[in-house]
Amino acid sequence: MQAAGGLAPAHAPLQGFWQLVHGPLAHWARHRPDVVALQSEAGTLNFAQLHAEVQKRCQALIARRAPQMVLIDANQSTLQRLVDFLAIIASGRCAAVADPDWQPAVRQRIAGWLPLQPSTHDAAHPLDAFYTGFTSGSTGLPKGFKRHHHSWTESFRVGLQDFGPLVAQRTLAPGRISHSLFLFGAMQGIWYGTGAVMQEKFSAARCLTTLASGATPCLVAVPSQLLLMLQWAEHRHIAPIPEVELITISGARWMRDHTPALRKLFPKARIIEFYGASEASFVAWMEADEASSPQAVGRTFSNVEIDIRPTADPCIAQAGAAHAEDGLIYIRSPMLFMDYVGDAHDPTAVLRDGDWLSVRDMGHIDERGMLCLAGRQSRMLVTQGKNLFPEEVENLLASHPAIAQVSLHGQVDALRGMQVQAVLQWRPGTQPPGALQLAQWLRERTEAFKVPRQWWICSAWPQTASGKTDHGRIGKALQQMQNTGSSTADLPALQPWHS
Repeated sequence: MQAAGGLAPAHAPLQGFWQLVHGPLAHWARHRPDVVALQSEAGTLNFAQLHAEVQKRCQALIARRAPQMVLIDANQSTLQRLVDFLAIIASGRCAAVADPDWQPAVRQRIAGWLPLQPSTHDAAHPLDAFYTGFTSGSTGLPKGFKRHHHSWTESFRVGLQDFGPLVAQRTLAPGRISHSLFLFGAMQGIWYGTGAVMQEKFSAARCLTTLASGATPCLVAVPSQLLLMLQWAEHRHIAPIPEVELITISGARWMRDHTPALRKLFPKARIIEFYGASEASFVAWMEADEASSPQAVGRTFSNVEIDIRPTADPCIAQAGAAHAEDGLIYIRSPMLFMDYVGDAHDPTAVLRDGDWLSVRDMGHIDERGMLCLAGRQSRMLVTQGKNLFPEEVENLLASHPAIAQVSLHGQVDALRGMQVQAVLQWRPGTQPPGALQLAQWLRERTEAFKVPRQWWICSAWPQTASGKTDHGRIGKALQQMQNTGSSTADLPALQPWHS
């Protein structure tokens, strides 16, 4: 039997027969009972213990005829929430994963979406819903999305096929399971029989200590976590960590100018960034070291098809695409979500066309076959008769050494259509440039019409539950400032910047 770090070759072929997300648990409980399955500051469970506890809770759900969708208690530890998640799906039900930061009114509203009648469906099937996650909707209410088992078991399969055997090792997934990336990381560790290490609350210091121990050769992270690890390592002169073999990055755009520092800290790691969405799962991936355009997000996974379609939006058609081949990105794969849950109607929700789905991202395929993102259709601005995707300018500004965060917006302008405005947060310990100096720096890297005409500073940066910039709240704060000249207590505080 192989050591705990990697998948046992003798059992690897069985993956093809596991059609349920929890399917391998009983197998590993028999063949690797003493290997750690889940670990966090709240405790440790080996595969035998985890399987026994899951079966106990599963039978209790069946005995009390729990509803078909069960909301997991967000007040429990991450470890206990993962046990509940496995028990719920093993009972043939769907686990709804709440965020601990939801306000009571939001939690009550979402609980009202869930069925109350007892379920008579006590056995899981591959195309049954097993998981309901929540993203931050543009309406301000979390948007529930539902997935069936096959969408994730296919993700496990293609991840191993495309990334190779490095992915089938014990994984550190140091984030909340209300973020689907970290829930997936935990279930991936169960699936491969290697286990996962979680954090009850993210700590860059504990991450680095765990990784340096050699117990978790794989790391799943969002960019903000990696940047905090890099800062901690730099300030405390932490030695390189050669024990890390694979880093997978998702959840937001990875700024590739940080890749050399990440490579220095983890000199032997293969660093992969992948593009996906809650509704689409894996879409495209690439090596973070690979030379490419800033807009490139990689080549598609081996089970994904891409179709770039012209948009019917009259504003886009009138202004012309930012790139000659930019269009709406449609995706076809076996990993797509089922449907939304509840009544959070959102005009930015996905588009469907038969088996094809678009999350309203726009882009093109370049001459190397790489998918390149222009930006989200709903955020596009038309200024001076031309299209501007805020993400492009945000990525450029975020590469400035003094800027920690940036959010681009448009203000109605009778002459230009939209006047471009930028909200910034400075990086601690750096000397901010002057506004004219920063504008000149940006002009040297992009067209003049994309340079903001007004700048704002926001010290307390608003983020969504998944750790991304809350552009919606920043936009509302800008509107409030422009309408009244002052902010309100429920919105981020902004200060105009002219220096």
